[in-house]
Amino acid sequence: MLRYFLRRLLYMAVTMLAVSVVTFIIIQLPPGDFMTSYIATLEAQGGILEQAEIEALRFRYGLDQPLYTQYLKWLRGVLRGDFGVSFEWNKPVSELIWGRLGLTFLLSFSALIINWIIAFPVGVYSAVHQYSLGDYVFTGLAFVSASIPHFLIALVLMWLMFKHFGLNITGLFSTKFADAPWSLAKVLDMLKHVWAPLLILGFFGGASLIRVMRANLLDELHKPYVVTARAKGLTESRLIRKYPVRVALNPFVSTVGWALPGLISGTTIIAIVLGLPTTGPMLLRALRSQDMYLAGSFLALLSLLTIIGTFISDLLLAWLDPRIRLG
Repeated sequence: MLRYFLRRLLYMAVTMLAVSVVTFIIIQLPPGDFMTSYIATLEAQGGILEQAEIEALRFRYGLDQPLYTQYLKWLRGVLRGDFGVSFEWNKPVSELIWGRLGLTFLLSFSALIINWIIAFPVGVYSAVHQYSLGDYVFTGLAFVSASIPHFLIALVLMWLMFKHFGLNITGLFSTKFADAPWSLAKVLDMLKHVWAPLLILGFFGGASLIRVMRANLLDELHKPYVVTARAKGLTESRLIRKYPVRVALNPFVSTVGWALPGLISGTTIIAIVLGLPTTGPMLLRALRSQDMYLAGSFLALLSLLTIIGTFISDLLLAWLDPRIRLG
């Protein structure tokens, strides 16, 4: 186990280095750089920059240096905990990331827990009561939920709440609490707004997991070990809980690999529609403006969490399923 653990750590370090190189190159692939986007935006607003000013700004941001020099400068800073300065925001990247990270994690983690709480019992019920009325109802609701884009649900919910109740459900805080320091009043205000994204991400986001749980459990229920256990006189409820459900849980555990980065990136489209102050919209904005230090730090963080999540899921799968061995 120790050799496996150390080998995986080495693979993770090499993978992160490769990901950081690829990420930095991809951000630079579109024509131009941050100054190109900045000048285009400025000209659209009627402003004009002299060539000398442009060159001065390029020198200030280090954009006049070769790509590999910019990458090595950023990598040295990351190893020291310094992610650089955002060109667009003119603030340290770490300040921008950590400022939204807590809200993103709280929202996404709550939605993930709701997904699992709903998908696990509903999937088990649908599999055990295959082709019953309840199975048809839950399966139909899961198909409908999976087929409707979540941003469309957000738009419809916004319209319904405003038209019939006069409520604006965008954002996570009221205007007076948006920039206020944390207090009990701000927490209570957030609770008044957080139900909308949790409803969309939590209740409507578990449809695929319901289908996965149902399909895997149905596959296990017809295997010989279940028939043998049933023939030995085990009660149906104990049989279901002890053997096939445990094996069918593998897909839930394996989702840790993408659940961890999802906790940080959030659902970007939903966040944009509802105006949520999470990391997703900021990442999209950084990519569009080619703010390479901000976008690169975000993508590196998401990649690191994906690698860590995959490692954790491998360990949990080996613990949960005795058929899996770590080699």
